[in-house]
Formats: sequence, structure tokens, C-alpha cells
Amino acid sequence: MPYIKLGPNKFDCNVCETRCDGKSKEEYNFQHDSDFSEQIENEIIKIINSSHRNLFAGKTSNKDYPDIEIKSKSNPTTSLLFVEVKVQQRTFMSIQHYLPDSGLIPSETIALNLSDLERYFEIKEKEQKPIFITWCLINRPCINGLNPMNKKFYSQEIDVLRKIRTADKNDSRKFRRASGKGDVVNGQHKGVVVNYHFSLNELFEGLPDLSFFNV
Repeated sequence: MPYIKLGPNKFDCNVCETRCDGKSKEEYNFQHDSDFSEQIENEIIKIINSSHRNLFAGKTSNKDYPDIEIKSKSNPTTSLLFVEVKVQQRTFMSIQHYLPDSGLIPSETIALNLSDLERYFEIKEKEQKPIFITWCLINRPCINGLNPMNKKFYSQEIDVLRKIRTADKNDSRKFRRASGKGDVVNGQHKGVVVNYHFSLNELFEGLPDLSFFNV
């Protein structure tokens, strides 16, 4: 049965035969997730460095900053912009139940740790340089196709996301889930408990366009 499209990136999950995994993890394998995220980061760094001869992308050196910093090869001491990479493997299948005023449906929904989002707002104010959030979306067949190896990138600059967050006066897209045993690893809380949600339609598909900086 084909997916029933309701609009851009919007599909009817009620009749879907390949429903996404929306369950929280009972056992949180932090190391596995960290390793996979680093793999995606390295892939993005490789793409940027191979596509822009005048730019150099590498892992960020500053603590708590976005994952990737991009510099000009002609001035390698100064960062031009930053890219934070998020891997989205699960789908918030019950978003219409828990966040009915968000106006979002599962197929279009993308999540970000709220504390991370607010930290990037602060870094943008401090640095006055572009910060992009790039999500790597996997395991969502209606968007990516049936091949589980397929992935798509979606990105947006932090000021655009800030406008969306600021306009949400009633926190209609903020969700706090109960903390579970799988969130604690070696005595430290690793699981994300408070997320903020965006629509894929508020992002653009692909990696950030760096042509302006590649001079």
C-alpha cells in the first residue's frame, strides 16, 4: 500500500504499513549512539572538505560548542561558522497526543535537546557567526524510502530556529518525558529528557550552503 501524502513531508501514519519506531530505549547505549554520531560528523566533514577547496572543516576545539567548525584556508586561526550534527533515528509517533497544539504530525517532526538549542542561541550571540543545525534523518521510510541504509540531511541556521522557538509562547512544541533507568550510564544521566520539536518543512534539505564562504 503506498504512503498517503497529506502535504509536504506529511503522511497518514494511521494507515502506514511500515510504522516508525517511536519507543524510547529501555537500555540507553550511549557509547553506540556517540560512535554513530561521530561517524556521521566525519562524513559531513569529508563532504565539506572535498566540495569547497578554500574551506577547512574539522572538529570543534571549544567545549560545548557545535560539533564542526569551518575556517578559511587562507586564515585558519579564525572560525567562519559552526555546524552541529544531530542524528534522528526515532519518530515521535505520539506527538499529536502529547503536543496537540504543536500542529505537527509524526512524519514531519524532528527533535532537538532543548538545553542544546538554548546553548546555541547563547553561542550565536557571543560569536556573531552563523551556526547551522544539521539533522541526519534515518529510519523514516515515508521520507527516506524503504532501504534502512538511506539517510537524508536537513539543516537550518540557528536564528531561524530561534524565531520559531520565541514565537511559541505556550511551549506547545516542548515535551518532557519521564526519566527511565536506561538514561543513567555509570552514574551519569545521559538520556535526553526535554526536547523541542520542529517540522522538516521549517528546514531545508541538504547540508548548509557554504558557497558564500568559499572565496
